[in-house]
Amino acid sequence: MIEHLGGAVVPTGFDVPVEPLRRAAHYTGEPGCIAEARAFAAQFLEQLRNEWCAAIDSRADGELLLVVSELVTNADRHSNGPYILELEGTDSAVSVCVYDSSVALPRRYPKDPERVGRHGLEIVHALAGEITVERVPVGKRVRARFELAR
Repeated sequence: MIEHLGGAVVPTGFDVPVEPLRRAAHYTGEPGCIAEARAFAAQFLEQLRNEWCAAIDSRADGELLLVVSELVTNADRHSNGPYILELEGTDSAVSVCVYDSSVALPRRYPKDPERVGRHGLEIVHALAGEITVERVPVGKRVRARFELAR
């Protein structure tokens, strides 16, 4: 930041780029992990509000928690081991990454209101601006980028 005092430009020392807020949590797949992941994401959003002055309304709050819940639920159900939830955010967007041990890439099924279940990735696609899936050395990473303001 630069302050202008009486026509003079005075550097304030805050002119360095700011890194996004990053947090990660490891889950074993024990009962309650999905609720813990949602609570972790809610705490992350509160940090964004406080540290980044992010204007996160209740819509974005609920939708981001739903994205986290769906991605963590998929990792919990379809992998044979622990998984990691990684969140990275600024005042305008949050990236949700879930790493798990399964090498099977998730499938997005066509819309079908008659189908019971398997709507998770469909929901994430409806809410997130960008979704990427890639294999990593120990399994896969599913990343959803979520815009806080629409």
